[in-house]
Amino acid sequence: MRKYVEVTLGVLTAIGGFVDIGDLVANAAVGARFRWSLAWVVVVGVVGIVLFAEMSGRVATLTKRATFDVVRERLGPRFALGNLIASFFVTFLTLVAEIAGIALALQLASSVNYLLLLPTCGALVWVVIWRVQFERMERIFGLLGLALIVFAVAVWRLGPDWGDVIHQASHPAVPHGEGRPTYWYYAIALFGAAMTPYEVFFFSSGAVEEKWDRADLVTSRANVLVGFPLGGFLSLAIMSGTAIVLAPRGIGVDHLSQVALPVAATLGRLGLVVVIIGFFAATFGAALETGLSAGYTVAQYFGWPWGKGTKPVEAARFHGVVLLSILLAVAVGLTTVDPIKVTEYSIVFSAVALPLTYFPILVVANDPEFMGDQVNSRLTNALGSVFLVVIVVAAVAAIPLMLATKAGM
Repeated sequence: MRKYVEVTLGVLTAIGGFVDIGDLVANAAVGARFRWSLAWVVVVGVVGIVLFAEMSGRVATLTKRATFDVVRERLGPRFALGNLIASFFVTFLTLVAEIAGIALALQLASSVNYLLLLPTCGALVWVVIWRVQFERMERIFGLLGLALIVFAVAVWRLGPDWGDVIHQASHPAVPHGEGRPTYWYYAIALFGAAMTPYEVFFFSSGAVEEKWDRADLVTSRANVLVGFPLGGFLSLAIMSGTAIVLAPRGIGVDHLSQVALPVAATLGRLGLVVVIIGFFAATFGAALETGLSAGYTVAQYFGWPWGKGTKPVEAARFHGVVLLSILLAVAVGLTTVDPIKVTEYSIVFSAVALPLTYFPILVVANDPEFMGDQVNSRLTNALGSVFLVVIVVAAVAAIPLMLATKAGM
């Protein structure tokens, strides 16, 4: 039974990583604008993050060390420092958006302006990180996030022409009236959202926190193979809801409330209540992941004591980085910066920063000095090499496409 419960780490990582505030809005916006012509990107992203997380989890399980600790030793402090700066920047931007996302979810429930709720949301995130046990945190927010399955229920109730859905998804094309640069900009944004580096930082660090060993390799793979495909399924359900309800009416998506429209229109008030719970759990879970990941990356690079379960007096710098990151995220949010735009930029920059983290993990996972007899298989290396090329291409193209399309406008 314990092994099944531990799969909630993968569920939380999927809900808080694959379906956070950025994915909620990005997938909904893509569905409303492109319908199913970009569904293939979600599938590619799922395969990529499964591959990436499996390697990272295996490295952490066998070495008892998390991502940045191993990368710094294997590739040197200079390379790791560049990785740290880029990854922390992306993680912090995401933290800003996630805390704002919690407030936006509560605004939907209470009609109180989200700016008034931001300080309370930041405080709640810190309290949970500080006081709630790691396993309990996983279970509560990971499982509550499953409320987002209500999107799949709504799509089923809407009864689309599944033949048309499958045709559009399997024969992707640039829709009439859209330019190729905009199409590929959104493709890279969806890909970056699926493979955000903080997911892997959290997952590998969580494996160390829970003291996984060689006997837990099966659990690690189960987390990956259950959690991330589930996140991809929920992303496709969100995309499908807006493709069916909003796209025919020419309604775009630029706010969290519009993401809920297909559910509210199909399942009524009860459905809206469930989806708001899902929004809250997904954004709160992502805020926990990004807050902890901010502390994990810095502490692991500098070799400081770290760990959610480590007493603050024993890991003061780790907890200090987490607290300071949350405080600064709330401060940035209070400037009235658009949290949706912040998230859109964060997922694009995730694509830019991804090679700095992905490549070192691919290298370490092939090093018998670290991995012993658990180095990558030929199949894993073949897929890993293909995805490395895809990641580099996406990283190179992301900023030029963002500028050329004015961030998809």
